[in-house]
Amino acid sequence: MKKLALLVLLIVHSVLLSGCLPAIQSISSVSSIISVNNDRRSAGVILDDKTTYLQLAAWAAEDPKLNDAHLNFLIYNKAVLITGEAPNKALRAYISKQAKLQSPAIKQVFNEVSVRSSSGLLKRAKDSAITLQVEAMFQNQEVFHPTHVRVMTEAQTVYLMGAVTKREADKAVKIVTKAKGIKQVVRLFDYLKTRPAVEIKRDKLQVTESIKKAKLKQQKADLEAEKAKIQEKINQLTGTTGTSF
Repeated sequence: MKKLALLVLLIVHSVLLSGCLPAIQSISSVSSIISVNNDRRSAGVILDDKTTYLQLAAWAAEDPKLNDAHLNFLIYNKAVLITGEAPNKALRAYISKQAKLQSPAIKQVFNEVSVRSSSGLLKRAKDSAITLQVEAMFQNQEVFHPTHVRVMTEAQTVYLMGAVTKREADKAVKIVTKAKGIKQVVRLFDYLKTRPAVEIKRDKLQVTESIKKAKLKQQKADLEAEKAKIQEKINQLTGTTGTSF
């Protein structure tokens, strides 16, 4: 219990810091470098999701009934995605039932556990590579912020979670379909009717600032060009070369 309390305190610390600096949550995940300023969840929900992950991970490691299972968890906005493998249907059902009991914060469980033997390290490495590839591809577009869509890959099936508009969801899926090695894309989104007002306002401010910077840059260029013309006329009158400005 003390260890869990300490881990929760560390999570709170990382959440508070992430308002100013990126918090690295996973070595293998590009999208895990997040900022509270860009995350559409509140700081409280982010904390709940992180705590839920710790509780689920502890349960998976400590429950002897899960010794023959391989489980992965992805939590977003109190919804839990479980992927991996279980040796039989009874254990798969047990996982669904018990997962909900691990945290009162859990609102929904998506059980995508397959009934089969546990995957090997090579297959898991391939899945991790696909996730990295997808997250890297999310960086090169302007429809949604990369932190708005969370990614998990299991058996070459890519699962997507996040709070997004339909346009953003469609763009994310379109990007994923271009990734190498995938077999299927599964949407597990919370759909928004419109983008949050605070984001729209922030984008407008950024556009305004960009326009101001562009104007200042052009004014500076025009001034330099005018100075060059004046210097050229002075040189013609004095018969000298060079710059006196």
